[in-house]
Amino acid sequence: MAAVTRTLVRRADDDYDAIVVGAGHNGLITAAYLARGGLSVLLLEARDRVGGTAASEPFAGATVNVCNCDHVTFRTTPVSEELRLAEHGLRYIEMEPSQYHMAWSDGTVWSQHHDLDATLASLGRVLPGEVDGYHRFVRAALPAVRMVFAAANERPSRRALTGLALRKRFAGVRTLMSWSRRSAADVLRSYFTHDALTGTGAMGGPVVWGISPETPGSGLGALSHATKHVGRAGRPVGGSGAMPEAVRSAFEAAGGTLRLGSPVATILCDGDAARGVRLVDGTEHRARVVVSACDPHRTFLEWLRDPPAAAESTIARWRAIPQERGYEAKIDAVVSEVPVLRSIGQPVGSTVFVAPSLAEIDAAHGLLGRGAVAERPCLLVNVPTVVDQSLAPLEHPDRHVLSVEVLYTPYDLEGGWPGSPEPGRWLELLAGLCEPGLLDSIVDYRAMTPDVYEREFHLPFGHATSFAGGPLAVFRQRDPELTSYETAVPGLYLTGAATFPGAGVWGASGRNCAAVVLDDLS
Repeated sequence: MAAVTRTLVRRADDDYDAIVVGAGHNGLITAAYLARGGLSVLLLEARDRVGGTAASEPFAGATVNVCNCDHVTFRTTPVSEELRLAEHGLRYIEMEPSQYHMAWSDGTVWSQHHDLDATLASLGRVLPGEVDGYHRFVRAALPAVRMVFAAANERPSRRALTGLALRKRFAGVRTLMSWSRRSAADVLRSYFTHDALTGTGAMGGPVVWGISPETPGSGLGALSHATKHVGRAGRPVGGSGAMPEAVRSAFEAAGGTLRLGSPVATILCDGDAARGVRLVDGTEHRARVVVSACDPHRTFLEWLRDPPAAAESTIARWRAIPQERGYEAKIDAVVSEVPVLRSIGQPVGSTVFVAPSLAEIDAAHGLLGRGAVAERPCLLVNVPTVVDQSLAPLEHPDRHVLSVEVLYTPYDLEGGWPGSPEPGRWLELLAGLCEPGLLDSIVDYRAMTPDVYEREFHLPFGHATSFAGGPLAVFRQRDPELTSYETAVPGLYLTGAATFPGAGVWGASGRNCAAVVLDDLS
């Protein structure tokens, strides 16, 4: 973008080369790469700690994760090696099995492993009729997953994707093209029949994106089962937040400046380009470029002041895009006895996906707009202290942490979230799946509901925006600011979950955005 490059000349009154707004893991990664590239970088975070929803924090003497703690996609990127995060304390526990999949309907559970043969053996023991379908599924899905992961690690463009497809002899392209035109539910039904595969397969894609698996064009979300056979599930020692803390250390070691408790009020423009920010306290900082690692609605509609005329159509488009409300809730509990799911028969550290049928999931999504939660919601359950005892309370190392994520929870709950019986009901539902004694073993618990995510993590309406378009969205140049990281405002860039390749603890967006900025400033 030559037109952009010409505007990005350093001025005498610039405080920094780059300002990054938001110290979630993508913002951190962008800032770290920019600092490592020799730029002076200011990283601003509204909260008192880094990591966003990838962080860990203290609760009841223990360490709990703000969201789920499994890192799969992040480990398919070169970020850890390039930023030398092991030198900054990052270590992973390999998860085996990678995941458990359970159906609400009959309690059937199968274990998924990185090794395909081990997965098929587990499936064959409990659902032998699904083995052939799984064989057919992975034959179609594995090349597509490898393509998606490879594409995520390149600066996205039509030329880059075409070159990647040629190098891979177009392996996976047919699946990507075909499935992208279908719904995830339709794809899953073409291979599987049991809720323990169809429902849990949807949970790993459309459900965590906040859409129904019946949504046309959501078919790439059906790849989720296959991702575990390409990437390896792992847990950072010390909790999910150990990863963003390691990136923070790498950023500061490279000379970057981090300021916590510094919420942004305005992105400042000077002429036709973004030139800095004004904080809520009135402090102004100038820079050659500004990177927003926050929600695009907030970036374009709340923060951007006096934008150039070239940005009017982009702003109007984002004003017309509905702001989603609600997403998920999470319970963190400290328990005196480790929970045991009856269907598994032993304490499990690996995440258990508990899924209803596809029809129930679609109905649950429909309840969001009516302010209600499904009778049997989608649950992600794990006991992280089974594999990482460092998370247990220091004064009570024999206690455990229980994590329960509940998907499709509305922002506008009928009757409101404060005082709602819903979190207690979810614990009762879980207790019905466990050996007796779970409820009596709870020492303390907290419920992170959409209103809490909005208030404490600055997620508008408690919704974590997710880019779900995949590589084909890049090829079609849909929503260009989300696929290229460059906006219609020269000097203003986007990164984060709303941009390619999407949500989850991935980090590819942060890395790719930094590459774009460094190229434009060179």
